[in-house]
Amino acid sequence: MKIKKNRVLRNLLIDAVCLGIALVVFALFHHVLPRQQQSVGIVIPNPYKTETNTGADSSLALPEDTVYLAAGGMSDGGMNLSAGRNSRGTQKNNSKNTMNSKGGSALTDGGEAAEETDDTPIADKFADKYSDTVVITDSSYSSPDISITVTEETTANGRITYYLADIYVRDITCFQSALARGTYGSGYRDSITDMASLSNALLAINGDYYGNTNEGVVIRNGVIYRANRTNCDVCVLYYDGRMEVMPGSSFDMQQAINDGAWQAWTFGPALLDTDGSVLTSFASTTRIISANPRTAIGYYEPGHYCMVVVDGRGASAGISLPDLSQLFYDLGCTAAYNLDGGNSSIMVWQDAVINDPSGGGRESSDALLIAEVNRYE
Repeated sequence: MKIKKNRVLRNLLIDAVCLGIALVVFALFHHVLPRQQQSVGIVIPNPYKTETNTGADSSLALPEDTVYLAAGGMSDGGMNLSAGRNSRGTQKNNSKNTMNSKGGSALTDGGEAAEETDDTPIADKFADKYSDTVVITDSSYSSPDISITVTEETTANGRITYYLADIYVRDITCFQSALARGTYGSGYRDSITDMASLSNALLAINGDYYGNTNEGVVIRNGVIYRANRTNCDVCVLYYDGRMEVMPGSSFDMQQAINDGAWQAWTFGPALLDTDGSVLTSFASTTRIISANPRTAIGYYEPGHYCMVVVDGRGASAGISLPDLSQLFYDLGCTAAYNLDGGNSSIMVWQDAVINDPSGGGRESSDALLIAEVNRYE
């Protein structure tokens, strides 16, 4: 009887060891070892590049076997275009307590709709911000297409240090994304400095770390890589310079194609309500809401944006999501969006990391960049 009992215990031990090895192999394969992922692979045309096309192709549609995300109707395969939004910004998310690992949406129906911006093309706006030739100082850069001013700021109580990049672009394709090793997939990571250098970027921050999950929407430089379901807020930057933040349940990929999406990120949460007002509560955990190093982007109007990186876990205390929301409201932004933070929060300016990343920083799967698309002497 004792021999039989020992045999059973031995077999259980062997099974446990085998299960542990299998879990390690699974984790390596899915989260550590680099592997390319299948991409939707649709290129969204730029309707403002008249030399290459005369307008956006409104008939462009996703393949029928695409895993598709549409407002009000999500499925594991196929399409449900009839469930999409009929017009931009008319549908809000009413399930504000829906949560996932990053938190659900806190966007509400409250408040008045934000004022409509004028229809002036971004190429014709802010003429006084640009220069006829390239002009570079320690804290600024200007050219015929780009204007950037970078400052180090400290909050009134002196406990929080953040870096603010005020950005104007005449051509939205100057607002770019980079993928680690130039490859879409999981496990691919690179430093923000290297991604900036390879892209000849003037300014770079870390992105949404899309490679850490299979969830959500990934559109980079006009290419649709992924369109999976998510409860996270989604941020979309369009070819016409608009930036829109919406609940994942309201995102409609076909509408994004028709509207000319240039970039789309899935992380969040939104940092301002749909009317541009401060958000004081977030559908997320206390750990995520509390003070941490942060990276975020802000939107004033088409052609005018900002990037913010907040130091934390050191001499600078980091910032909570409610305080970050207040910061973007005080800056005058009409929309703002939180990106990956913690040790990921890095800003590269003129080829150098200018903030003090927590833990020395870490590599990421992607970066947001400002780079010239034309050559200037």
